Amino acid sequence: MNRTLKNFLSMHNFLRICCPFPNLPIRQLSLLECDSKSLLQKHNVTVQKFEIIEKPDDLVKLKQTFKAQEYVIKAQILAGGRGLGVFDNNFKGGVHLTKDPEKLEGYVEKMLGHRLITKQTHEEGILVTKVMIAESVNIKRETYFCILLDRQYGGAVILASPDGGTAIEEVAEKSPELLKHFPVCIVEGLGDNAAKDIAKFLGFKGVFHDKAVNELKALWKFFVDFDVIQLEINPFAETDTNDVYSVDAKIQFDDNAEFRHEDIFKLAVTGEMDPREIEAMKYNLNYIGLEGNIGCLVNGAGLAMATMDIIQMHGGKPANFLDVGGGVTEDRVVRAFMILTSDHQVESILVNVFGGIVDCAVVAQGIVNASKTVKLKVPLVVRIEGTNVAAGRKVFEESGLAIQFASDLDQAAKLAVASLNVK
Repeated sequence: MNRTLKNFLSMHNFLRICCPFPNLPIRQLSLLECDSKSLLQKHNVTVQKFEIIEKPDDLVKLKQTFKAQEYVIKAQILAGGRGLGVFDNNFKGGVHLTKDPEKLEGYVEKMLGHRLITKQTHEEGILVTKVMIAESVNIKRETYFCILLDRQYGGAVILASPDGGTAIEEVAEKSPELLKHFPVCIVEGLGDNAAKDIAKFLGFKGVFHDKAVNELKALWKFFVDFDVIQLEINPFAETDTNDVYSVDAKIQFDDNAEFRHEDIFKLAVTGEMDPREIEAMKYNLNYIGLEGNIGCLVNGAGLAMATMDIIQMHGGKPANFLDVGGGVTEDRVVRAFMILTSDHQVESILVNVFGGIVDCAVVAQGIVNASKTVKLKVPLVVRIEGTNVAAGRKVFEESGLAIQFASDLDQAAKLAVASLNVK
């Protein structure tokens, strides 16, 4: 991997690129483009004028009050590739332009309430419940701007490139000199001098430079005030009206700050999420469905990743990522196991628990209770070590369940893979 890309992309993008399971996302709150723009607009960031259409009647008011020389009509889903997408009614494209306000109704009718299929969605597509109609701006030049938390620097880093409007990964690979990082002290913040340096590197000059500085400082303030993990503006553009716009925005918020921003977290688009992920979130569990047939229940994200790696190394395919965490209770284990077994693809289950904070006996009792509740019919392989492990093994041994015990993770993975062939 390009060294610049590896060092400076967010942890989210880095894991998606490097991880052997490319469909494994990092848990976070992501918002629709229209909701992100609404938040930025309310906090002094310059965005296009726009309206959100949720039902056909909304167009009546829009045509009376919203005037533009040219309109952009964009279907709102979280997946990318909307412009080249196809709807379930064979209408092509989730992004359109028109100068005729009378054509807005036709576009909205073909988008709203229909499923949009793109290269990033599943085969059925995603139901469009919102359409954004925005004022089209004539962009003279596009740049890239992003603020993210980076572990390497122990804080915030700004990624900037004068080459915007394209995937930043391509810029990093083909023209690494056009991608620069600016570490920012979270206490001192983004001062005038630093903002001027960034604006200069991005190529803003004259009146554009001064406006860019103000926009950069407003974006920084938003990043800090709302516990943002990553704020990506692409393109961060200058227009023929001598303005600087955040034309498209992607924002990810820290889940741990939900109690401070409940109004923002209510905007979460749960309709596009796996129902099992939604259920897991209720109990502070980290669950992500994959495409394999070996279910995994593990405590700790790193251990969960290692478990999936070893399963795959021995010829198997994990059905999920499921981390029950450290401060786990019996009820949470029961909930986790029931979510796990609700996946009809699961043909074998591997439990890998290393008890540091977690009590092995608590995990064992939860799994036994859940197994009896769901009347478990698939092979169960268990590897447990650590705190109160003897009591945990005793719970399993006295449960009457057909359990295969493993002495280490390597043996556990081999047993789980082998159990798939046992009829």
